[in-house]
Amino acid sequence: MRRARQKQVAELNVTAFMNLMVVLVPFLLMMAVFSRITVHELSLPSASQASEQEPPSLQLEVIMRTDHLVIADRRRGPLHRIPNTGEGYDLGTLGERLLEIKRGAPSIDQATILLEPQVDYQSLIWVMDVLRGGQTDPASGLRQPELFPQISIGDAPVQGGSGR
Repeated sequence: MRRARQKQVAELNVTAFMNLMVVLVPFLLMMAVFSRITVHELSLPSASQASEQEPPSLQLEVIMRTDHLVIADRRRGPLHRIPNTGEGYDLGTLGERLLEIKRGAPSIDQATILLEPQVDYQSLIWVMDVLRGGQTDPASGLRQPELFPQISIGDAPVQGGSGR
């Protein structure tokens, strides 16, 4: 009897594992594509990079407050204040002002977005898209110029008497 039990060959049932792989592999591939589409790349300056380069003539900042946007130069202060419209941030006016600034300083490609903690994530993404530029306008089919593709983000300064 012992010999009969020892001679039985155990079969490995891999059907359930294969079914799992058939479902799991396409799902993971699909998620990888979606996560790559939704990633926005940010450039963070390193300490050595900051000390080696001389600061540019324009250090552009877009400050996102809950009720308005401020386009500022870190050295000179606020350049434009853009109040919200009924639908939220006035992204059209923001794009126009940024285009004017880009025409005045075509070599500058860096900008910083400073936002208050109450600003929602979707608004941040919309402002990043306008700041980066280079999108195709669906109405006219024209491609907008690339504005400031290297974006850094941070916390907005506490609102005080400076108007920022």
